[in-house]
Amino acid sequence: MHSLIDGILEASRARGPAATELWPAEERRDLVASAAEAKRNGLIPIIAEIKPKALGRTLAQEEVATYARAYAQYGACAISVLTEPTHFKGSIENVRTARRAGLPVLRKDFIFSEVQLSEVQADLVLLIAALDIDLDRFVAAARDLGLEPLVEVHSEKEMERALSTEARIIGINNRNLKTLEVDLETFERLAPRARDAGVFLVAESGVHSPEDAVRMVRAGADALLVGTELMAGPERLGELNRL
Repeated sequence: MHSLIDGILEASRARGPAATELWPAEERRDLVASAAEAKRNGLIPIIAEIKPKALGRTLAQEEVATYARAYAQYGACAISVLTEPTHFKGSIENVRTARRAGLPVLRKDFIFSEVQLSEVQADLVLLIAALDIDLDRFVAAARDLGLEPLVEVHSEKEMERALSTEARIIGINNRNLKTLEVDLETFERLAPRARDAGVFLVAESGVHSPEDAVRMVRAGADALLVGTELMAGPERLGELNRL
């Protein structure tokens, strides 16, 4: 495992879990349905990310709310919120604030303990195969709490592990978490196996232009997760999601 990830996990263990939150089922939102609606409106479904690290600082809650509203205004199908505080300068409170924009919200963090799944009200939660967690158990635990798991993979081996679970949403990360290098060919290489399995497929990382977005859609992406590019200007979303 890359030393960066080791450091993030060590800091998370030292912090310990936050308090448990439970919430009513009627408040939960469906990414797949939201993405389908975006397509009907002639848009590429984009999960727009609130990524404080891209600005090099934590965000005030008013800033989080402004980003979330802008993402909704410019046609995002969902919002991803990085909650890891040590390296990515995120917070759990950012999830609560982002949900007020009305879109499905993905909690993006380095989840290694089932206790973490109950920390905040979100619609989806990222489960990273590279962390070597028991994906079957974590997918089931997330579902039991009303969370939709988005299982992230970067290799053929991780893809097979993800497809062996009940996860209906798989993300292919174009960024190698060990080297941090980004290659859009990663998605193009792994997507056919996932498409054959019939899962909802998310392309993660490396989309910086409309050409990149179209390339990922043509390779089989049902939605794109875009972060750094949008933190510099949420209005860029309106350029990236036009089919």
